[in-house]
Amino acid sequence: MKKSILSLIGILMAVAFAPQASALPLFARQTGMECAACHFQHFPMLTAFGRAFKSGAYTMIGAQGKVEGDHLSIPNTLNMAVLTTFGYEKTNQLPGDSSNGSVNPGNGTYYVPSNGGELSLFYGGRISDNAGFLSELGETGGAATGSAKLPLLFEVADGTRAGIVPFATDAQGASYGFETLNTGANAVHQMSPVGGENGAHTNAISAQQYIGTATGASGFAFVVNNPGYFINLTKYNQTMPGSQDAGQVANYGSTYARVAYIFDLAGWDSGVGVQSWSGSSYVDSSSPGAGAGTVISTKATAIDAQMQGELGGKPVGFYVTYAKAPADTVNGNAYNFTSINAVPGTGTLTRSSFNVAAEVGLVPNVATLGVAVRFANSGVDDGLNNGASATGANTKDNAFMLTATYKLAQNMMTSLSYTTNSGSYWNQANIDAIGSKTTTINVFTLF
Repeated sequence: MKKSILSLIGILMAVAFAPQASALPLFARQTGMECAACHFQHFPMLTAFGRAFKSGAYTMIGAQGKVEGDHLSIPNTLNMAVLTTFGYEKTNQLPGDSSNGSVNPGNGTYYVPSNGGELSLFYGGRISDNAGFLSELGETGGAATGSAKLPLLFEVADGTRAGIVPFATDAQGASYGFETLNTGANAVHQMSPVGGENGAHTNAISAQQYIGTATGASGFAFVVNNPGYFINLTKYNQTMPGSQDAGQVANYGSTYARVAYIFDLAGWDSGVGVQSWSGSSYVDSSSPGAGAGTVISTKATAIDAQMQGELGGKPVGFYVTYAKAPADTVNGNAYNFTSINAVPGTGTLTRSSFNVAAEVGLVPNVATLGVAVRFANSGVDDGLNNGASATGANTKDNAFMLTATYKLAQNMMTSLSYTTNSGSYWNQANIDAIGSKTTTINVFTLF
C-alpha cells in the first residue's frame, strides 16, 4: 500500500507542470466550451452556468453546426463521450484466501476499465429548442449498466421552464430525473470522484447517499425551474432499465418531491433544499437483495445546503446534509426503504445521518483537498434489550474522510480518498466482513 501511495505521489510530481487541455466530451462538443465552464473545481460538480445548461434541457448549442428546418434544430453530429476509471483499493476487512484464488479488498485490489473499473459511453444532447436527451451505457466486470432521460422543458415565462422528464436509471435513484445541487441529493453530484468499496466515500460526504437513495428507478419527473429555484415532483418505481418484470413497471406507487432555493449570499453561490420520498414501490428482481415481486415502503426525508465561492483567492465549497429513513415495518422487511443494496447492513430501526463536507482548490481548477465527517445511526439494533423495551440501541456509524484530486488535464484526474468509520456498529465481526477503513487511488478519464 505504501508503495502504491508513493507511486501516486510520483505521478503527481511528474505532472505538476503539465499543460492544461480543454476537454471535449459530450456537451463540450455541443457547446464548444471547456469543461471548467460547467463544473465547479472538477467533474461532476456544477457551477451556476452548469446548472443553467442542465436546467435548459441540454439544448444550448455553440459553434457546432446544426441541421435546421421547419420545427427542426439539432447538432449536425451525434455527440458522444467515454468515461473510464482504473486504480487500486484497500480495506481492513478480513483478507480472502489467496491460495484458492479468492481475493477481496482486504487483500488490496487493482481495477481497470470494465473489470472493476468503469467503462461508460454517453450520448445525447439537443433534440429541439425545448428538448434534450442523455443516456449512459456502461460495463463493470461484465455487468451491463445504464441510465437515460429525456427532459422536455418549455419556457413558460422569462427564465422559467416547466415540463416533464421521463427517465430510467440503474443506480442513481428517483432524483436522477432532475437535480442540480452538489450535496449528494443525486448520487453523481458530490465532491468525491469515486464511491469507494460499499460506498464508503460517498456515504461519508452525503446523508442522502448514506440512507441508500442510489437505487434503480424508473418514472416521470414533473419539473419547474429558473435560476432562483427548482421543483421536482416524481412518480416512480425502484425498477431498473431493461427490467424483466415489465408488468409491474407501470405501477408508479412511489412519490419523490424536491424543492430547492438558489441564491447569492455575499458573493457565494448558495442553495438550500428539502427532499421527501413516500409511497410504496415495486422492486424488480434485478435489484440486489430483492426477490421478484417485492414491494417496499419508500419513506424518507432529507434537507441539504451548499455554499460555493472563494476564500483567500481559493475556490471553496461547503456542503451540509441531513437525512433519515425508517425501517419498512409496513411490509415486514427488515431493511430501510432503499437500503437493500446499502452497506453497512440493513436494520429494523430508523437509519439517519448528519454530514458536513468541504473542499478547497489548493491550485484553482487543478488540485483540491476535501474533508467530510458523518454522525449517523445505522438502523441496526445492537441486540441489547433495555428494560421492557423490545429493541436495543441504534448502533452508531460515524465516519471521517479525506480526499485529494489533481487534474492531469481538464478531462483526466487522479484522486486519493481515505475513509475511516467508527462507532458501536463497528464490532470486530463487521470490520472483518466489510471493513471500517477504505483507501482508494483512482484515475478518471472522460473524452
